[in-house]
Amino acid sequence: MTANPPKIKTAINTNERLKNLKNIFETKYGESPLFYACAPGRVNLIGEHIDYCGYSVLPMAIEQNILAAVSVNNSGTIQLANINPQYQDFKQSCPEDITIDRDNPKWYYYFLCGVKGIQERFGITRLAGMSCVIDGTIPPSSGLSSSSALVCCSALITMEANEKSLSKVSLAEICAKCEQYIGTEGGGMDQSISFLAERGTAKLIEFQPLKATDVKLPEGVVFVISNCCKEMNKAASSHYNIRVVECRIATKMLAQARGLDSSRLLKLAQVQTELKASLEEMLALVDEVLHPEPYSREEICKVLCITLEQFSTDLLSANTQDVTHFKLHQRAKHVYGEAARVMMFKSVCDSGPAESIQLLGELMNQSHASCRDLYECSCPELDQLVDICLKSGAVGSRLTGAGWGGCAVSMVPSEKIESFLQAVREAYFLPDPRRAAMEKQSLFVSKPGGGAAVILEE
Repeated sequence: MTANPPKIKTAINTNERLKNLKNIFETKYGESPLFYACAPGRVNLIGEHIDYCGYSVLPMAIEQNILAAVSVNNSGTIQLANINPQYQDFKQSCPEDITIDRDNPKWYYYFLCGVKGIQERFGITRLAGMSCVIDGTIPPSSGLSSSSALVCCSALITMEANEKSLSKVSLAEICAKCEQYIGTEGGGMDQSISFLAERGTAKLIEFQPLKATDVKLPEGVVFVISNCCKEMNKAASSHYNIRVVECRIATKMLAQARGLDSSRLLKLAQVQTELKASLEEMLALVDEVLHPEPYSREEICKVLCITLEQFSTDLLSANTQDVTHFKLHQRAKHVYGEAARVMMFKSVCDSGPAESIQLLGELMNQSHASCRDLYECSCPELDQLVDICLKSGAVGSRLTGAGWGGCAVSMVPSEKIESFLQAVREAYFLPDPRRAAMEKQSLFVSKPGGGAAVILEE
């Protein structure tokens, strides 16, 4: 677990994608790349919106990734290009303090998050100059972690270019923190699986301390990712951070109700730890302490004995300052229930009874219902897509990623895969010209892929 990201030697000319990237790089910059780096996207099988509450999640890396070709120089300047023409080129000299514009989350700011994370970790006053061309195969804003993969790839590149060394765990922790420069208060799942993934296995990711455990997925099923074709950029909206804030407030309300020092608790998992309670007991506590009606700012301040000014400063984030009402009961109920489903999913995978596929499917379906009804992070398109997937032969189907758009993940018996893909294609993609045009990259079987790596030419 303390190993560094692997360095893989490969013959560039035998890999079409690497060969193409090398050619584009040479045309653009008039030199050959020194090295390449890749970081995968991920699909979260179960455990949505609970990593930032301190709970374990169960993702796997996917084969789609961010791939970069890199050369290093002493210019002190970063030059970035993307083979997708919709992303404009970027060039910047690297000061000691890199500025990231939270109000304008352009693609290159995610790259700069990774650079800044490594720069700060090592106290580098003068960064190596870098020229990079990026090629991404993860559909953007689809809930498959394209932005986190770019942050991870960038951190790996910056570390390599500046001749530094860090373990995969340290890199994952740095990337989880530095992605917050762009305003997303995530919990670390995306960055952890991007570095700690291994081909052929899903992972249970635990936090504090960060740890990844292999989870053997059942034989006889495959996981299919389908994109509802509605994009959602976490950093460009406040939906995501509002949920983080609601969970933070619920943490303090539950702690206060049980006589704990609420000032030092920020995550729902911490309340459970302090009370030495089971998840079932925490669900009962939520029902006892929090009412289902939305809470006003004034009511929260009264319970927590804080001023409205303290509320804004200590509990809200930059892009949630205008929120007036908070659904604390529903959010906490989802988090504790989802945390229990993750542990049950792993336990079923570990024990592998004959009926395990059915049980896992039910857990995925319960997870989607909770995301839809309690966390309200689904959308009509995702609900329609999940419904179609279940009718088309999936044993379980749920939204994956932040939600409000993006992808569903479905567990499908291997023998039904062709009929499943055809049925989903006909019911969801073909009736709509825009979806039909996106179908090739929007409906695919996924196997657990490997983690981030540096690639060197043989």
